[in-house]
Amino acid sequence: MNVVGARPDGWWRDRTGAMVRLAASLDAFARDTGDAVTVIFDGRPRELEVERVDVRFATRRGPNAADDDIAALAGADDDPASLRVVTSDATLAERVAAAGARVVGAGEFRRRLDALAGEEHGDGGRSSES
Repeated sequence: MNVVGARPDGWWRDRTGAMVRLAASLDAFARDTGDAVTVIFDGRPRELEVERVDVRFATRRGPNAADDDIAALAGADDDPASLRVVTSDATLAERVAAAGARVVGAGEFRRRLDALAGEEHGDGGRSSES
């Protein structure tokens, strides 16, 4: 819940709602930028209605499940330098950078999503570590 947790807005009380909101923000981001977007969530699969985002759920349960899938995607990509992986987890950042992907901090990316949506949040851009 790296990007979700970048804003302490009570997301932990409604994880599904937080996933829905993030998926909608990512869908708008993909529409506005033309960028291909894939998001991998931890936890049980949920139905998230988006048009432009490849929504996936971790292939296993447990610690670092989504992180492992993200690192595997970066490692298997034919052009990892074209990838931007959004995370504030130092270990995941090291893993995907070693594969050749560029890392963007979750707080930084969340602020970009907010700017595209015309929102401002006074949380100081703090992000949680997963």
